[in-house]
Amino acid sequence: MGNIIKKFKVTEANSFSLKDHDPAYSDGFKKENSKAVLKALIAETSDEQIKLYAANRLSVLIIFQAMDAAGKDGAIAHTMSGLNPQGCEVYSFKQPGPEDYVHDFLWRHYKAIPESGRIGIHNRSHYENVLVTKVHPELLLKEHLPGINNVKKIDKAFWERRYESIRDFEKHLSENGTVIIKFFLNLSKEEQKKRFLKRIDNPKKNWKFSSGDIEERKYWDKYMSAYEKAIKETATEQSPWYIVPADKKWFTRIVISTIIVETLKKQDLQFPVLPKEEKAKLDAAKLELTGSI
Repeated sequence: MGNIIKKFKVTEANSFSLKDHDPAYSDGFKKENSKAVLKALIAETSDEQIKLYAANRLSVLIIFQAMDAAGKDGAIAHTMSGLNPQGCEVYSFKQPGPEDYVHDFLWRHYKAIPESGRIGIHNRSHYENVLVTKVHPELLLKEHLPGINNVKKIDKAFWERRYESIRDFEKHLSENGTVIIKFFLNLSKEEQKKRFLKRIDNPKKNWKFSSGDIEERKYWDKYMSAYEKAIKETATEQSPWYIVPADKKWFTRIVISTIIVETLKKQDLQFPVLPKEEKAKLDAAKLELTGSI
């Protein structure tokens, strides 16, 4: 399993290219074995979450980014199915609203950072501000940014500052006890087409499809370029990206679960050890209970 992390982890991305990552890769795993493998990983994740919650020392932020139909919702539902809801929060970030536009672009995401002992899952994230806005720069005009009154003002220096803001944001979180895991579900354009057609053909899945999905698909190459640049600019040892093959959902879920489990184990989480005084109180309570009716 350790090879999975090494193969998909990106920390220093000077030579990174999405073309080097096969969306259909499955590392020799067999689909018929995937349910048993995932079940074991989910159990391990649950065990680690309990220790995270009990220790109350660190928090974990898990970010999911992907093109439409890459399987973010399903991956979250399956890989996190063993978690205790008390120690986990899921945020699905949609298009910013009026209140968001009168604050800086990180504001609504900072509000959703998990507290100590908890796992926060962001379905889409602050990265939309260098992805969707990179493809559709006219959206930036809604942010009322100083000196940005038309798209011609949005130059290379602007994007460099925005990447820097994200790096600083994540560095600050990391230094204050938030473990960050960033997943890019790497879906092929061909597989996206198949999944869109399934949504159209299956009445039970029609609700998942929007005509806007087809419009965004026309910008596929621009999105791939935006993702590649964002990953290059923001992949660090403290805040790595994982490029997860997404054409085979069963393997995607194994990869995600493996990475989460191994990352949690690396934190060496332990159940709290009570001071002698508190342990003595427990012993006294036990004596009282065993002597009572």
